[in-house]
Amino acid sequence: MSLKKIFNSKKFFLFNLTLISMIVGFILASMFYFSCTTGIPPKENIAYAEEQGKEPSLDALKSIQYSFNRVAEKVLPVVVEIDVEETVTQEAPEGGWPWDFFFGTPSPPSEDKNKEKEFKKFGLGSGVIVKRNGKKVYVLTNNHVVGSGEKINIKLYDHRQFKGKLVGRDERKDLALVMFETKDDIPIAELGDSDKLKVGDWVLAIGNPLGFESTVTAGIVSALGRRGGPSENISDFIQTDAAINRGNSGGALVDIDGKVIGINTWITSPTGGSIGLGFAIPINNARRTIEDFIEKGRVEYGWLGVNIGDPIPQMAKEMHLEGVSGALVYDVFLGSPADRGGLLPGDYITNVNGVKIKDSSHLVLIVGDLIPGKLARFDLIRDGKKITLNIRIAIREEEKKVIALKKNLWPGFSVIGITDEIIKELKMKKGTKGVVVGRVEDGTPGYKAGLKELDIIEKIDGRPVEGVIEFYRYLNENRKKKYALSIKRSDEEIEIELTR
Repeated sequence: MSLKKIFNSKKFFLFNLTLISMIVGFILASMFYFSCTTGIPPKENIAYAEEQGKEPSLDALKSIQYSFNRVAEKVLPVVVEIDVEETVTQEAPEGGWPWDFFFGTPSPPSEDKNKEKEFKKFGLGSGVIVKRNGKKVYVLTNNHVVGSGEKINIKLYDHRQFKGKLVGRDERKDLALVMFETKDDIPIAELGDSDKLKVGDWVLAIGNPLGFESTVTAGIVSALGRRGGPSENISDFIQTDAAINRGNSGGALVDIDGKVIGINTWITSPTGGSIGLGFAIPINNARRTIEDFIEKGRVEYGWLGVNIGDPIPQMAKEMHLEGVSGALVYDVFLGSPADRGGLLPGDYITNVNGVKIKDSSHLVLIVGDLIPGKLARFDLIRDGKKITLNIRIAIREEEKKVIALKKNLWPGFSVIGITDEIIKELKMKKGTKGVVVGRVEDGTPGYKAGLKELDIIEKIDGRPVEGVIEFYRYLNENRKKKYALSIKRSDEEIEIELTR
């Protein structure tokens, strides 16, 4: 039989098939054998691995516990109790009762029974020992803890007590510094870097909640950069679920290294007790405040001289600012650093000294921390173009004086573009063009010109105002002294003069 016939025969085919099957079977068996011996450990090794898996978990828990122990030992001695006595004057009700029952010994009826009376008000809070100069030891706390207290008592962790004295207080950040004197050894807190905090970081809150001395609670950083809380407070708060209650105010929020990264300040709660929503002032917001208190007795804030806000989505879209973080300048104080430096209404500030501005609240905080007398770089968008200005910052006056300066706000009112929704809401005619006047500040040029809320500015100096961009463009051109405004109020056409 020829080779060709042999190769094509059924017997040879079956022989080859059998041979190939044996070879494949041998290879698979070999693979299985080697994979089993090298990849699957003996039974006793499996048990050993499971036992090893349990041990690290227990050690990890003990490690966390030890960390909390270590932090508590380090920080408890630097957190103090602050007791404040304050004299409060209040009008007494007719008859004197229950006023006299609660606040003093009942006195016989007199002609003065309805006049104001004084009583003692007592407060309790916490504080953190942050610095020492010679015999003077400085304690940082909240402004609302010390209030206008005439008597301040400071009680240390080891129960030593000292008479405290107010060094300085600041309502804008709700911070205060008190001082006591001693030659004794006093532990000083180690301040951390709150800018390095991350959501999820372990933190401990230490203070005297409801009078329970030296209480330690643990939690995490729930959020950063929170706004809100007490009115006029310009801080961006650290939010934590570590239990904070009344009496914790002024106490320390510390990281896992025992470094103070915040001053516990307020909580939000429907019951008045902790529900895991506590807020602390970042320690980096207080560093300069401490030095200002010691050196000057007050905080010197930087002042730019603008009235700012966050544009609503419709306005941001019209001004081509969608997705761009920053703050919109609505008004400029005439004669202020902003005015002298070239800032104009309608400018959108995006960066200050290289710091990206998140929103108007962030800008207030950043400007407040600028050093008065120094030049600061402001990056902004004006009429769709990027511009940089260098402005010399001034010292911010007391709040009463700043409010008195509001008459110098230019132009003294805000505007918004006209949309289909506004046309429908205000029952305007379809196709109405211009801008709608928002809030008008008392005593400002806009107020003196006679502008009112919901007025429609149709023209400036005879030129049609199509929207917000045109309004600010015409208002800022050549920085004129006077502008002729064509106003529509209800169905009435009005001409007014706006004077800078």
